[in-house]
Amino acid sequence: MQQPDISSLTLALKTVCRRISDCGGRAWLVGGSVRDMLLGHTPKDFDVEVYGLNAGPLMAAVQGLGRCEEVGKQFAVTKLWTNGVEIDLALPRTERKNGEGHRAFDVRPNPLLDEKSASERRDFTINAMMLDPLTGELLDFHGGRSDLEQGILRHVSPAFAEDPLRPLRAMQFAARFQLTLDPATAALCRTLLAEADTLPAARIWEEWRKWAHADYPSLGLEALHASGWLSRYPQLEALIGCEQEEEWHPEGDVWTHTRLVLDAAASVATRYGWTGKMREIFMFAALCHDLGKPPTTFRHENGRIRSTGHAEAGTEPSTSFLHDIAAPQQLIQHILPLVREHLVHLHGQPTERAVRRLAHRLQPAGIEMWEALVEADASGRPPLPADRPALAWLEQAQEMTVQHVAPKALAKGYMLIEMGLTPGPAMGELLDAAYQAQLDGEFSDTAGARLWLSRSLPKH
Repeated sequence: MQQPDISSLTLALKTVCRRISDCGGRAWLVGGSVRDMLLGHTPKDFDVEVYGLNAGPLMAAVQGLGRCEEVGKQFAVTKLWTNGVEIDLALPRTERKNGEGHRAFDVRPNPLLDEKSASERRDFTINAMMLDPLTGELLDFHGGRSDLEQGILRHVSPAFAEDPLRPLRAMQFAARFQLTLDPATAALCRTLLAEADTLPAARIWEEWRKWAHADYPSLGLEALHASGWLSRYPQLEALIGCEQEEEWHPEGDVWTHTRLVLDAAASVATRYGWTGKMREIFMFAALCHDLGKPPTTFRHENGRIRSTGHAEAGTEPSTSFLHDIAAPQQLIQHILPLVREHLVHLHGQPTERAVRRLAHRLQPAGIEMWEALVEADASGRPPLPADRPALAWLEQAQEMTVQHVAPKALAKGYMLIEMGLTPGPAMGELLDAAYQAQLDGEFSDTAGARLWLSRSLPKH
């Protein structure tokens, strides 16, 4: 692993650090910024810890460099925006737990604290390193660099067990940086299960959201399992040991299959360039796609394993799980139809009618993402080869320009008013019937819609 390249750091950051140095302080880049630089990534935002200066002299040192705003008075954190760069300036601090939960801490800034003592409040060794942006000096009191090189996620100190959010942070870090949870750290995570219910919903979702953007999400699930926190999600835990028919799933149980599908899905999402909510919808659809198997799996009298109706049955456990992780309702509305329809390509040909109806059932999701989910599902069955078994459906949808959205209704209420029908329940029922006829291919333009409506008007 290479030495962090300080030449890649922005001039704005170095100017701030030089000002602090000129005023008698020392500025260290801390946290994820240092970790990312060791991995060869240039940070976009910076966390800077300042030693040797009180809050007043620190503010005086950076005066005139940009806009400052105190964002964490309890933690003595000030945000500085300078030349398009966002920098969090903080004094070193001590933290002592004074109750239950993620926020129950007595926090005391202490500019006279030494770097090693301050680093001991960090969660993981990979996040406890410090870098001087002016000299390139790296402080690594806890072996974070070695752990990063060896792919180990390890806690810094016993204080790790004071914050119940950390097992979920372990999950997303393992997934993002290809790490395996250290057994001693996993044991500390298990002691935090009793405080899991104290976590704010927004913080739970934020860790899961970050997990969805990882390249190796399966490693996050492995960390969750090792930490004992998989028990918080019985919908996922039920996948372990849930058998599958070996002919179609030689890889093993549904837990193994799901982890393979997730890594394939991450690759597919990257290929499509999906970011933000698009990637989150897709990755959680991949995670949930077989949650219906545990309640539907049985061994047939001929000895074969079946999971009849598991796609449709997946709606309930998927909804429950997504609520447990505080997923936004807008995302849930996209995810559930993808789960419910992920096997439809096995039950017919991609005729125009079938494609139109699929596009309608998938709303507000679309056929393009559905086909990508089918691809990821098919790729999670080694040694069977990866495949795109629903590609013909996507190609048909593209020809019909319904790969992203369902066909818009051609029959409109104003047409019925022009034909003398009074607005009311009967009009709504007739428009619904017209849309079903449109999906069936009975008409494909406005003129056809008018003709269909005129023929379907109630006779007086």
